[in-house]
Amino acid sequence: MRVSCRHICHKYPGAEAPVLDHLDWSLDGPGFFSFFGLSGAGKTTLARIISGEIIPDSGAVTSHNLRILYMHNSERLPGWCNVGRHLKSVTPLHRSELLAGLLQAYGIEPVMERRFSGLSMGQKNRINLVRYLVQDFDLIIADEALANVDEPTREHILGHIKSLFPHKTFLYISHNALEVARFSQTVFILPQVAQGGIRHICRISGLNEQKGKKIPEESIQKCVFNILKAAGSGEKVQ
Repeated sequence: MRVSCRHICHKYPGAEAPVLDHLDWSLDGPGFFSFFGLSGAGKTTLARIISGEIIPDSGAVTSHNLRILYMHNSERLPGWCNVGRHLKSVTPLHRSELLAGLLQAYGIEPVMERRFSGLSMGQKNRINLVRYLVQDFDLIIADEALANVDEPTREHILGHIKSLFPHKTFLYISHNALEVARFSQTVFILPQVAQGGIRHICRISGLNEQKGKKIPEESIQKCVFNILKAAGSGEKVQ
């Protein structure tokens, strides 16, 4: 699986400078990858361009008809609707067994008879994730999709996703350097730039933590340092 961006330029109406300035980037799956950068770096803009939600001012995205899904943490859910009925209505029949397993693994079973309006943001995040995981996809772009989920549960979910979907591709967007360092195969860093838009993305190898296997703390801290350094300067730390 390969997605590539070629000479991507994009500027929002009224902005003085572009967000992305002749950016080239590519992703080769499968695996678990991340976008990382400071607020306003262009992570969401690039993610939406990759998924086709935004058409760039110039440049091209090549995805070879891949099934790309984009999700974020503030999606509207039908507040009046029963959780269980809604999930069953959006789940393909051949994915019913997968749905049952995800509901149990992510602690959603106790709220299946409740309405979305009565749920916490963390519960909504988990349910929204399940809605996407039960679809037929090649790449899921998860933009702060678990931002309202507590850290231990979030770590459990990320490890579970990696073990359950080893042949799929995930692009995870987060402001949590520790999280992307631990779980990502590669961290794509959109650096802070003084003027103009992003012209290059730095790649740093993540620790690719697998379910049930712990990474030494020293390795984690070194990787986090490299990620934060690159996010601020755009330079890869050796």
